[in-house]
Amino acid sequence: MGKVLKPMRHRANGFSENSRIRVAPWAIGAAIVFVAALPAAPSALLAQRQQIVWSDQEKPIVQALQGLRSLPDDTRAGATKQLALDIRALPPGDHKLRLANELAMLSTEGDFGHDALQEVATTLATALAEHPAPDDRGEPAEPYLELAQLVRCEHVQASVDSPQFGKAMAELEAYDKDRQQADFTLTDLNGKPWSLKSLQGKVVLVNFWATWCPPCRKEMPDLEALYQQFRKQGLLVLAISDEDAGKVKPFIAEKEISYTVLLDPGGKVNTLFHVWGIPNTFIYDRSGKLAAESIDMRTRKQFLGMLAQAGL
Repeated sequence: MGKVLKPMRHRANGFSENSRIRVAPWAIGAAIVFVAALPAAPSALLAQRQQIVWSDQEKPIVQALQGLRSLPDDTRAGATKQLALDIRALPPGDHKLRLANELAMLSTEGDFGHDALQEVATTLATALAEHPAPDDRGEPAEPYLELAQLVRCEHVQASVDSPQFGKAMAELEAYDKDRQQADFTLTDLNGKPWSLKSLQGKVVLVNFWATWCPPCRKEMPDLEALYQQFRKQGLLVLAISDEDAGKVKPFIAEKEISYTVLLDPGGKVNTLFHVWGIPNTFIYDRSGKLAAESIDMRTRKQFLGMLAQAGL
């Protein structure tokens, strides 16, 4: 997720539900249907969303984005790629940039292929080049950070001739240095304390999640299966939630999760790790080195690739 950090921003890709949720200040006034289902949304924000008027060319794209999560994974990749091309064909402007950024957020919820991600990144870079977003009180605006994460974490090729993009790339590199040095002590649901630095010799998967987050819930069965598969080889899963125990305990019991769940009241460890969207996963190898990370939901195959980078 020392410099003063921006507050954790839950992403607003969820059209019907919340997701790897964060809302950038530049986009709040026009979050429109993307966050229409946020619980207890202030009436002022709802009024602002309703002021957005989409063109006839944009309306089908908005509808397609709303339904993207409902598509089977084997068709979602093609739909994502086509949406990137459709958004790229829009005239330059604020609407195009918002749609490109929302697609970028949705495009990392699983494994939809490098080609689709490349098209998404190209579209976002094009939209930013045509219509630069204002900075966020001296910090890179959300779309620059989104593009930088695609480049750094998803290994696509894209760039924007903007100091904001360069600053976003440098910021992500600094975040990883902080995560490498990070330590924490949190208690699990039984009151047992766990300290990250004391776990060297194990492969440690740190996963930030919440009960209300659909992509988090979707990846949990794969995390459980991988924990069962590799626990005897030294894998530890530490799943960190900043919710209260009263919400987390019954949820974990219902889902029959056996890996370790830690409580982070106040989100201090979320801040320590610069977590500004969930799910977010970091894997440390047996020497304590940060070996792999993800910025969104991962499939079992993707998690296996990350664990392989940590020696499993």
